[in-house]
Formats: sequence, structure tokens, C-alpha cells
Amino acid sequence: MGELGARYLDAAIALLERLRDKELPAVDDAAERIALSLAAGGRLFVFGGGHSALNAYDVVYRAGGLILANPLIAPGNDLGVRPITTSSAVEKLPELATPVLDGAGVRTGDVLVVISLSGRNGLPVEMARQGRDRGALVVGVTSVAASNAEAPRHPSGTRLLDNCDVVLDAGVPAGDAALDVAGVPQRVGPTSGVVCSAVMQTLMVTVIGRLVALGVEPPVFMSANIEGGAAWNDRLLTENADRIFYLR
Repeated sequence: MGELGARYLDAAIALLERLRDKELPAVDDAAERIALSLAAGGRLFVFGGGHSALNAYDVVYRAGGLILANPLIAPGNDLGVRPITTSSAVEKLPELATPVLDGAGVRTGDVLVVISLSGRNGLPVEMARQGRDRGALVVGVTSVAASNAEAPRHPSGTRLLDNCDVVLDAGVPAGDAALDVAGVPQRVGPTSGVVCSAVMQTLMVTVIGRLVALGVEPPVFMSANIEGGAAWNDRLLTENADRIFYLR
């Protein structure tokens, strides 16, 4: 059985190596644009459809992470909903984008990062479309191969990658699962969680570096489990309260 574990890790590592070798120019482009927006007073929002919500949450309220990353939450679009199948239905509803973006007040000069591996479902596509219509910089995290493998579900006939200013390609194959296993009729071992979280963390640390290059001290969380961490975080949360929405 250890062989299967090794094969899975090899598949994940190969995708991470691809991310490093092929996607860093696109990450640098996105990070430069995000840093310029933040330096000018813009707000940063992240949204993921379905399981991709986990990748969005991964950069929110994290030690070592940028304090300014705000999650956009659509009711029922996460794995805490019951029955859990509701999350799959909600991800297909483009009409939910308007109240979510209205509630956050997304506007010109803001940044919206939208994550959807398939890039075909109505809600994440509409989030990107409306984000751009509202004047926000829209960065999409998706899989180009997976997006092109199936027909889009948005009424416009477009995919996430068609509605972004910058596209970051996770490179995960259609269907997500990485391994063929004898005795199992379908592939096993999803890799999108590992890779999309790596894309998001790579993007965030690059944004932090770009802010420093612009002469802006980026507000970064310190672990509350080390001495002085809680006081550090409280100070930065207060100083940046006008651009933080996850405490309200």
C-alpha cells in the first residue's frame, strides 16, 4: 500500500514542480497588479466555488499570511452545509454573485481572486464577470485543461478563464484524481487541494514581496501561539480595520 502513497505524492510533486517552472511569470504579473492596487488603498477579496472555498480560506487569518485577504462567502457554498450536496447545487447558481458582491461592496480599485478548478460553474464565473464590471482586478485560479475538457455551465457560454485579468493555471487534469488503481473503476487521489493552496500561498508571498518593493510595509499575521503574537495581530487588525471585513 505504501506504493500508492508514493505514487500520489509523486503526482502532487510533479504538479508543484510545474507550478514553479511554468506559472511563476503569471504569478509575478498578478502579484504586481495586486500590490499596486493594495498600495493605492484597494481591498483584497478571495472566493472559491465548492471545494475551492477551502483554498480561498487557506489564505485568510493565517500566521505568516497577509492580513488584508477577505473571504467572500456565498450561503451554502461550503462543506459545512447539510446536506453537503447543497454546495454542488449552489456553485451552479450565478444569481448568487450579485448579493455577495453587493454585501462586500466590491468596487473599482479592489482585487478579487476567484478559484474554480473546472472553471465552468455559474457562481464563480459570475463572480469574475461582475468583479470586472465593478472595476476590480480579477485574478482567476483554475485548470485550463479541466476548463476546456467540458462545456461551460454559465448562461453566457464563458468560463472563469474568459473573465479574468490574469489567469493562474494549476495544471490539474480534468477530473482531478491522479491515479489509476487496479480494482477501482475510477481514478483516485485528488490533487487540486494541494496545488491550488500552493498557488494561493505562492501568490500571497509574492504580493508581500511586491509591497515591500513599493516601499509599503505589508501587514502580516504573526502566530498567536508565540510570545507577543496576539498583541502584534491586534495592533495590525486595528490599523487596517477599514480594509478588513472578516471580523464584522
